[in-house]
Amino acid sequence: MKTHKARKPRGAASSAGKRKKKSKSRRLTLKLGIASVVLLAVWGTASEWFVHHPRAWVHEQCETHPFFSNVLLWIGNPLADITDGLGWTGHDVVYEYDTEAPSGAVTFAGAPVRVSAPAPSDIRIIDRGAFLIGWSDSLRHPAWCAYHVTSDARYQANTRPSFTKDHTIPASPHPEDYKKSGYDRGHMVPNYAIATRYGKDAQKLTFRMSNISPQTPALNRGVWRDVEHRIADLWSARYGEIWVVVGSISNGGRAIGRSGIDIPEYYYQVILAQEGMDIRALAIVIPQDVGWHAWAARHIVTIDELEQLTGLDFNPELPSFIQSPLEAELPTRLWPVRTIDIFSQIGMRFSY
Repeated sequence: MKTHKARKPRGAASSAGKRKKKSKSRRLTLKLGIASVVLLAVWGTASEWFVHHPRAWVHEQCETHPFFSNVLLWIGNPLADITDGLGWTGHDVVYEYDTEAPSGAVTFAGAPVRVSAPAPSDIRIIDRGAFLIGWSDSLRHPAWCAYHVTSDARYQANTRPSFTKDHTIPASPHPEDYKKSGYDRGHMVPNYAIATRYGKDAQKLTFRMSNISPQTPALNRGVWRDVEHRIADLWSARYGEIWVVVGSISNGGRAIGRSGIDIPEYYYQVILAQEGMDIRALAIVIPQDVGWHAWAARHIVTIDELEQLTGLDFNPELPSFIQSPLEAELPTRLWPVRTIDIFSQIGMRFSY
């Protein structure tokens, strides 16, 4: 007697095969997902490690290994900007100092003092009340400027005034001298910070040409503006009063047309704050030909290095026991902000 094996319906076999394929597909997708997460984590960790090195080392790697360096910078810059801003990565230069901050004073520890070239020998200090100008007739723009930002913005920023010649300084350029030069009339002491802390009259003083220096559009409207925004809105909200010295570094090689306005090679900012008895310091130096989407954290230097580049002595009234370590140590990040301000920091990147 013959026996017959029961056959599965064709539809059932087809359905089982489809389930197996879906199961394999899900497992493959899961593996690819896990691999992608691991890859991104490794990439992000390596990128964070890379960008927190000194700028000279990063520059050397970019010259030697351009492809791998750019791959790391591409994700490392935006990632570190967020994690540094939250205080998760990097470190600041902070030292204890048993003297209270000079509340309300324009400078934290005295105006910069010329030591050597390339600082021009004809710097004279002009007091504008809310800020100081280290003016140079030979440059026809400031060698440096100093200003002070309080934690509270007491005024609304007014409509931007027009640029005007400073008739108290014979060598001051006319606003039209910059016309068709390819350079912006770049504020040294920023309009917004002064307008919101000291009012309309002080704001107008920032538009005198004695406070202006030629900057490329990418510098003036990009990374320079980003740092100004952090000082005026984000860092002042977290750290209170902030003292800033801004300036330029020139070699005398270029000038704007017949006007003879010197075109600097670099611009810098020295930024200090004091929380209780802790002094926090940061210095950046940015080349004139910087790109539109540059990151300020890639241009951090020690104050000692900046003094060598500028020929100036910053914070000359600080005692040596605090000045020496404060100016010798290299921070690896821009200062963190309050958690609620991190979105404002991120949004700044989309505004230029």
